Parts: sequence; C-alpha cells; structure tokens
Amino acid sequence: MLIQTRTITVQKGFGDQVVQNFSGDSPIDTMEGLIDRTIMVNRKKQDYEEVMVMIRWESLVAWKNWEKSDAHIQGHKNNRGKEKPEYILETNVSMYEVNTVKKPK
Repeated sequence: MLIQTRTITVQKGFGDQVVQNFSGDSPIDTMEGLIDRTIMVNRKKQDYEEVMVMIRWESLVAWKNWEKSDAHIQGHKNNRGKEKPEYILETNVSMYEVNTVKKPK
C-alpha cells in the first residue's frame, strides 16, 4: 500500500474552503487501485489551520498509473499559470510505503 499526504496550511477560518475543494467528485475516484481519500482538518493551531488530504493506493504501480493518466495531466495543465489563493500559506506533499497494518483483535 502507498499513502500520499498533502498538508495545506491556511489562514485561520479557511480550512472549510480547502476541505470543500478536495471533497467533491474527482477523476481520481475512478482510478483502479485507489482505496480511498480522507480529508482532515486541524483547527487547534492558534494562527492557522491545517488540512490534510490522505490518498491511499493499493500499490506504487496504481499511484504511478494515476500520475501518468490523461485526467491527472490535464488537471495540471488546466491549473498552470493560476495563482494560488492568498489564504494558502504552505503546501507539503509526502509519500509513504505502508509496511505494517495492525488490526484490532
């Protein structure tokens, strides 16, 4: 399993806007090998909010198929040259290979 996280730091009060942007239907939802997308918000910070988008894939191959898909490439082309909203302070993307999943007994 492969997990991709995208942590988006935004100005206080804008977390729901980012959640809405990532919660709608997307071409990624039809990709083979996608397990799920989870969107989480941390509002506990005093000066900002964090939105984390976690996308779980069955395998590295499944994620690579998404990365080179026409839908993914077209989405980046459509956003090329657009400025990010002012309320977005920072975005960090990380990839994790899952080694162990411990289920309750």
